[in-house]
Amino acid sequence: MRAFRFTLSRRAQALACACFITLSPLCRADSDEDPWEGFNRSIFAFNDTLDTYALKPLAQGYQFITPRRVQDGIHNVFNNLGEVKNLANNVLQAKFHSAGVDTSRFLLNSTLGLVGMIDVATPMGLQRSDQDFGQTLGHWGVNSGPYLVLPFLGPSTLRDAPAILPDAYANPVRYIGDVPTRNSLYGVSMIDGRAQYLKSEKLITGDKYNFIRSVYLQNRAFKIQGANVKDDF
Repeated sequence: MRAFRFTLSRRAQALACACFITLSPLCRADSDEDPWEGFNRSIFAFNDTLDTYALKPLAQGYQFITPRRVQDGIHNVFNNLGEVKNLANNVLQAKFHSAGVDTSRFLLNSTLGLVGMIDVATPMGLQRSDQDFGQTLGHWGVNSGPYLVLPFLGPSTLRDAPAILPDAYANPVRYIGDVPTRNSLYGVSMIDGRAQYLKSEKLITGDKYNFIRSVYLQNRAFKIQGANVKDDF
């Protein structure tokens, strides 16, 4: 649901930064527990209702009417735009080899791959990394803090929630001057992202909230700590 990360006013941006500075000391706490579960469950219920009656039907309709090759091309385009975010965060993490791979992927897929519709870089051995500013903070020792469910955006943590803002500035779509075109791309990106998870829903067992929380937290820990993560899920 990252497509909901719309442009904020300067006042809202300042408020978000102030909140991050205020809350950052709390991120030193252990993130394994869910101290805000009551609040999180209410937001989760809201998001789930919105998804059930709006986003999921749109994603299902998109998959039904759009040929598979076109879906893959659209997904590749947004992945290619995401290379800018990957590059920025790999540089911030001092992962310069990975940053070089991100640059090569973006240049190759943007040219030989027809604006990213065809992923020509992966068959060449240039594997895609998936980086964000939350991972950058984690790389430099900022713990995740409590689990947090955001309206519209879904699972997050106290560390990862403010990190949405820097990542929004690394999205090339944000700099498209034509507002209808920009908003249309945000919408298509949102639907494409939701469509990627339609098949995964079959894997959900037991309490949906607990399942998604466990998967999210372990996935985030794995992305940041890699082999050092203990898999107790």
